[in-house]
Amino acid sequence: MNTSNTETGKPKLRVIVMGVSGCGKTTIGDLVARELGVPFLDGDSLHPVENVAKMAAGTPLTDEDRWPWLATVGAELANAGDGGMVLACSALRRSYRDAIRKQAPDTIFLHLHGSEEVLRARTEGRSGHFMPPALLVSQLATLEPLGADEAAVVVDIAAPVGEVVSEALKGIAAVVRPTAAAAGSSPRQFDVDLQAAPFNLDDDAVAWVESTLAGMSLEEKIGQLFINHNNDYSPEYLDGVLENFHVGGMRYRPGPSAAVQEHIRYAQSRTRIPLLVASNPEMGGAGSCDDGTFVSTHLQAGSHPDKAIARQMGQVAGVETAALGCNWAFAPIVDIHYNWRNTVISTRAFGNTPEIVVERAKEYFDGISESATVCAMKHFPGDGVDERDQHVVTSYNTFSYEEWNRTYGHVYREMIGHGVQSIMIGHIGAPELSRHFRPGMADKDILPATLGPELLQDLLRGELGFNGLVLTDASLMVGLTQAMKRKDLVPATIAAGCDMFLFFRNPAEDFGYMLDGYKSGVITEQRLHDALRRILGLKASLGLHRTPVSELVPPAEALAVIGSEVHRAIAAEIADKTITLVKDTAGNLPITPETHPRIRLYGISGGADFTRADPLAYLDTVKEELEAAGFEVHVFKTAEQREAAGETGMNFMRVLSEEATADYPEKYDAAFVFANVKGFAQEAAIRIKWSSPMAAEIPWYTTEVPTVFVSLNQPNHLIDVPMVKTAIHAHAGSREAIRATIAKIQGKSEFQGTFNDNVFCGSFDTRL
Repeated sequence: MNTSNTETGKPKLRVIVMGVSGCGKTTIGDLVARELGVPFLDGDSLHPVENVAKMAAGTPLTDEDRWPWLATVGAELANAGDGGMVLACSALRRSYRDAIRKQAPDTIFLHLHGSEEVLRARTEGRSGHFMPPALLVSQLATLEPLGADEAAVVVDIAAPVGEVVSEALKGIAAVVRPTAAAAGSSPRQFDVDLQAAPFNLDDDAVAWVESTLAGMSLEEKIGQLFINHNNDYSPEYLDGVLENFHVGGMRYRPGPSAAVQEHIRYAQSRTRIPLLVASNPEMGGAGSCDDGTFVSTHLQAGSHPDKAIARQMGQVAGVETAALGCNWAFAPIVDIHYNWRNTVISTRAFGNTPEIVVERAKEYFDGISESATVCAMKHFPGDGVDERDQHVVTSYNTFSYEEWNRTYGHVYREMIGHGVQSIMIGHIGAPELSRHFRPGMADKDILPATLGPELLQDLLRGELGFNGLVLTDASLMVGLTQAMKRKDLVPATIAAGCDMFLFFRNPAEDFGYMLDGYKSGVITEQRLHDALRRILGLKASLGLHRTPVSELVPPAEALAVIGSEVHRAIAAEIADKTITLVKDTAGNLPITPETHPRIRLYGISGGADFTRADPLAYLDTVKEELEAAGFEVHVFKTAEQREAAGETGMNFMRVLSEEATADYPEKYDAAFVFANVKGFAQEAAIRIKWSSPMAAEIPWYTTEVPTVFVSLNQPNHLIDVPMVKTAIHAHAGSREAIRATIAKIQGKSEFQGTFNDNVFCGSFDTRL
């Protein structure tokens, strides 16, 4: 359908003013129509006489009564004159709006939203209308909120009429985004420009994108929207994924580098269109394969004045992942750690200010870009305000529009200007941002950014001017799945403005949902093709279109760089630089084998997580390094550990009575507590969980012997162990970090790392 006035180049506006009785559809609709210069029509005038009689008698209409009327409403909009039309119609259910869109697909729905109190007052004050106030409760129960995939504006009617009209016009303008030329002759405002940053394609590459797109079947087009998580290395598994679902990208389950590389090689050999192969190199080469080099965490790279640490982390990440055959890094992380309770990004953010995040993210990006790799920075619109984890619940960035612009907005503008190629969208709602672009949105209508067109299009594409590729965060995260039914959310993410969908839940189901979303019009032809051009454009920007299949993955000998001595030396140097003395208020340091030979060693973990790795395995490394330094080490065992070793009759009271005795300082000269608490992706918040009530490992012994608490992961443990007077943040459980920490405890080298006030958790006693 032609949606433009071909004489003026202006879009044809088809607007439904919707809402329950008493919201002001006629008044506001007429005023909006006048401002837009188009006719206004009250949809009630299109009801057949039978419907009018029913409503006047206080009898609710049935759907059988409504379908012919809704078809008439849609036809009136479809047949509107050159400028379009504004039409008042309650349109309370999604199915009613779909019926109207079937006739006029480009209809914009302007919802006049009001509280029940406001609406009741208005309906009771009306006369001469066939909708009795008694039907208000029924209408409110019937009202279904506008979906993320619907072209919509929501305005609160509590404001004066002039303000309501003004906000309505502003919202309509944001949805319409008029084109500069007649419809059909040029793309929408936010359609991709493949010859502009970050793609920067030449004519040949653009021609490849267009010819590839033209030669794809519908099933191939739908498949390109998906990034599969490869849970199996077998050729049979890959054949099934590629032949049945035609995916555009993949991430794999980490394993030995040789197995990972061969897996990627086979995948690239079996697909007609080269794959984007992603990894999570947030810490260097670690995490992309089992033998990759752990260089540093993001926080670690922000915990020293030397910004080159972040560049080194990126360089190692690029070299090692490129050797595997990866070409897409789900990094850097550009979240800002404002809330110390937030444990999703406590170690995964460069710091707690936009300035440090921008500086270090640029360094990381420049480092990894030395290899044939593109980046997906994450997690828009920004984590670190809420304390919860999107893996288990939707979280929210509650900053105002102005505050967001000064902080997260600054980071995104800088990184987009720096050339980042793709952005991962978090399952994070942003109420104030959403309401800035869609005034009047009710709390229940605030969706995670992955489903929010106002955040993806109005903000990210519009205000921030991002021309690159947008992908969802993992679609199995409950932060997304709690928002709506799976069959609806799968296509809704693409309709809202995402270009790729990260991970199937059930491949056949999700593929079917996406295909159905296209066939039903949830995903328009224009939106589908724009997403595909961005996907193919990202591949072309990597040169995948002109690289022989046999060269898409390096030869096996390229794996020699993974975990190399050179890279381990870089990691050791960074560990030495970034180990941080948070406090030593009792002057306990240095502690040496000469001054304090007998060490009581405690290990604290968050328990086993989804990796199934031994959560206390690091303690063996600590013991080995302490003994190598000359200490005599006595490792504490919990009741559970002692029972597992064969002791009987164990319980926490018995362990405590044996541990906390008057002769404790006669047995031990100092106590070292090494904590490696993670819990990422399984808990909404992370704190130390002791082995039992009044557990014997809780630092009661700080009054008996010098005690040193060392965190190998989380920076914010002082909230749970404020009694310790010496606290060190070593950032990592690697042997390099543990060895360097023990050297510094002995005074053999200086602490150089820095920290921010998050470590004190806003409590006075943590500083004592």
